Amino acid sequence: MNAIIFSATWGIVMMFSGVFAKSKSTPRWLAIAGIVLLFIVNAIELNNGQPIFFIDAKDMVRINSFNLTFLAVVFGCTLLYFLLCGKDVEKVGEHVGEYFALIFFVLCGVTLVATYNTLLLLFIGIEILSIPLYILTGSDKRNLKSNEAALKYFLMGAFSTGIMLMGIAFIYGANPNASFFINNIDLGTGQLSVMMASGLVFLLISLSFKVSAAPFHFWTPDVYDGAPTVFTSFMATIVKVAAFFAFIRLFENAFGKVHAQWQTLIVVITVATLLIGNITAVFQQSVKRMLAYSSIAQAGFMLLALFALNDRAKEGLVLYSAAYSLATIGIFAILIKMSDYTVEGFNGLGKSQPVLGLTATIFLLSLTGIPLTAGFQSKFYMLLAAVENGHHFWIVIAAVLFAAISAYYYFRVLQAIWFKPVKENVIAAADLTKGFKILLILTAIFIIVLGIYPEILIQWLYH
Repeated sequence: MNAIIFSATWGIVMMFSGVFAKSKSTPRWLAIAGIVLLFIVNAIELNNGQPIFFIDAKDMVRINSFNLTFLAVVFGCTLLYFLLCGKDVEKVGEHVGEYFALIFFVLCGVTLVATYNTLLLLFIGIEILSIPLYILTGSDKRNLKSNEAALKYFLMGAFSTGIMLMGIAFIYGANPNASFFINNIDLGTGQLSVMMASGLVFLLISLSFKVSAAPFHFWTPDVYDGAPTVFTSFMATIVKVAAFFAFIRLFENAFGKVHAQWQTLIVVITVATLLIGNITAVFQQSVKRMLAYSSIAQAGFMLLALFALNDRAKEGLVLYSAAYSLATIGIFAILIKMSDYTVEGFNGLGKSQPVLGLTATIFLLSLTGIPLTAGFQSKFYMLLAAVENGHHFWIVIAAVLFAAISAYYYFRVLQAIWFKPVKENVIAAADLTKGFKILLILTAIFIIVLGIYPEILIQWLYH
């Protein structure tokens, strides 16, 4: 509850900063102060179990340690994003305050999709999350690819929202309680009616669009590639994991009793997502586009939480959200500084910029799932959750094989970093401040610490 109020309020503050601030750096510092405040008020609610300002939401919002821990991860990663990429947001255009305002409105939508208890609030949260992203995607107006990406994102988003509304209508019409509240959708354990099954499938398709799961992923590479890189970093991390949280919250609370009847659909989508994401990423020459396809592959692993739907899956989802977001924000922060986004652009980076080369190595190893990184622990938790589910064991083997395939395209970049001759003038020295390098090092260290002691984060789920 705290986060909903403060994120919306600070979004308005950022809008006024765009009007009255004369310096481009002022909105950035205000945004950093705002996200720190947002993290603190969420931590207070997580620690005390009570919001600072209580508003009677008529049970449309439900707060627990699970969603508050997830929000802590989101706000912490957003703080890192502001610190690493805040200066790059200033370079996108003149409306810096408005860009940060839109990001805070996205965070308001993220908070809603993490705490909703009714299908109506799910819809509102998804829209508040999505609409600012359409604007941010097209914020580089001089770039035709950015304009095309914004239009494609808007059309696909509108289409998936229409499917979601159709699903909500079917669910409302079919459930015996005639209620939008997800815990009042009484499905029992019998066979689903045709209308209820149709509503479930529509919601499954709509949310698969949002998390870029195959075969509903086709908008993702073009949108991620066309959007300004600094905003692609935010979309591929914070927004994606928030959509997954909405996904698992809905299907656990509303459709958990008939898990066996829709689990096979999740198996098909998961395998298709892992297959298409990993195989297509292998053939990409642009690292930015490769990371777009790898985000689809990472979505396949996160879908294992929905497949398993047990306590281990919840732990894995929170850990995966942190590991994936930290590593992806870190590698994108390095990519933004480069003038060449191809794999060859990374040639000799470890020799010309040792700090960037070493931290990029840790980020890529974590995304691959190499031991002693947070990425390994998160993948391990997901696989363990799938094993504990006790059904379709072969999907665990498939996930491991696809993880091995992912090592190929991540290691291509590592090969360029350490074993290729140096490519000059790829990064301007003026962009690499001491503070930027220190932040990269701290992020890499935290990824390793989280890989060794995942309990640091998981314990808050049972606080």
